[in-house]
Amino acid sequence: MQPSRIDWPSFGLSAAIVLFSSIPLLLYPEASTAFLERLYAYIANEFGVLYLLASVGAISFLVWLACSRFGCLRLGDDTQPEFSELSWAGMLFCAGVGAGLLYWCGVEWAYYFDAPPFGAEPRSTEAAEWASTYGLFHWGFTAWAFYCLPAIAIAYPYYSRKLDVLRFSVSCHWFLKGKQQGPLARSIDLLFMIALLGGAASSLGFSTPMIAAALAWLFGIDPGNTLEIAVIFVCILLFAISVWAGLKKGIKRLSDINVGLAFALLAFILVAGPTVFLVKTSLNSIGMMAQNFFRMNFWTDPFTDSGFVESWTIFYWAWWIAFAPYVGLFVTRISRGRSIRQVIAGMLIWGSLGSWLFYMIMGNYGLFLELSGKIDFTGIMSSQSGNAAIVAMLETLPGAAIVIGLFSVIAIIFAATTYDSASYTLASSATLHLKAGDDPARWHRVFWAIALGIMPVALMLLGSSLRPIQVILLVVSLPILFVGIVMSVALQRTLRDDVGA
Repeated sequence: MQPSRIDWPSFGLSAAIVLFSSIPLLLYPEASTAFLERLYAYIANEFGVLYLLASVGAISFLVWLACSRFGCLRLGDDTQPEFSELSWAGMLFCAGVGAGLLYWCGVEWAYYFDAPPFGAEPRSTEAAEWASTYGLFHWGFTAWAFYCLPAIAIAYPYYSRKLDVLRFSVSCHWFLKGKQQGPLARSIDLLFMIALLGGAASSLGFSTPMIAAALAWLFGIDPGNTLEIAVIFVCILLFAISVWAGLKKGIKRLSDINVGLAFALLAFILVAGPTVFLVKTSLNSIGMMAQNFFRMNFWTDPFTDSGFVESWTIFYWAWWIAFAPYVGLFVTRISRGRSIRQVIAGMLIWGSLGSWLFYMIMGNYGLFLELSGKIDFTGIMSSQSGNAAIVAMLETLPGAAIVIGLFSVIAIIFAATTYDSASYTLASSATLHLKAGDDPARWHRVFWAIALGIMPVALMLLGSSLRPIQVILLVVSLPILFVGIVMSVALQRTLRDDVGA
């Protein structure tokens, strides 16, 4: 690749944002935490309802698109998809969830058990039912709809117009009128790169302490910032090697391996744990979510003002929106040859089912241990951390050392598959020309793999508080929320131009 192919303005601005946003966190952690608390409260209260409306809008638009005559349109001229269904599903799943899924599937139920939604009594039977259900909602169809919308909005014009740039601004191609290097397109791409850098840093901030806690138990050492930073460097090294190897040799192979390992671990927990309880609780949770799906999507909590919606649902929708352009770009790259309907159905069904299995098995296993009194899961969370509680949960299984070791490997690979995909996407966005099937420069991909590790280190210095990570996700997702409206209109008009009104 020639040096002129690098989009130096986008590259330089994004790199500078990583540096200068991390400096205040590193130098003034206490003041930064206080400022972030105030900022989160303001955005969540003033703009929170927009996130709820966006979730309903995304699902409705995709259902309409899949059922319309546009659903059969194929992405690209290829008659056969580039990747098999299993590999395609594995890559999009690993890119979309990351190691954050391993953390939240283990602890999320505990927050809802102690502070349930809809005015339920804490730690009651009703609270337990909501605790086992709400994780499925937050990681289900709505989350994957946020991911899927930009995937279709980018992929269709990219392949149908045979564009030589693979960027987020492609989703607004109809309005740009071919000016892919113009100031408006560059502004949209810069918003995406900021959102991805913030979202990726936040997700690493969740997963790295969990990996460190598991490794500390395995090797009998004290967990702390030093170990967590070492874990980040190991992850950076792994996904730098993966992005250097490329899409098929690196990302695809890691995704295939990790999907197999992850579901093997879940199968073991299902068999070795309270199988009947896990199955019955999972079926009950699916029924509760189906029965209350519309209520959960539209719930604004106007009368009790408990803060549940702002702290959880809006936080999750912001997380998915921040990651959505990146997942959309990555899914565009791996979906050539598939129809619009196949991509929508595959992402919403495979993505949701994969996420649900973790919650239904690992999450409900933790709930079982709490209800049966085998361990004080919520007590460990309060006195130590969620990471310590996850390790204590895994310690109750037969062959605990092997289980925790396997869990650590899966978490590291999950982090790698997410961030090598993110590095690939960032490099694509800072490349001037990238035709279908081409890859960004190797050094460029490795640079972003390293850059993604800077902000998580800064976040660790703020302590174990959840709020700084939530604020970063909320702030970086807000501009993408508005771009989502524009891309939806652009996609509809492009499809009508090609197929007819």
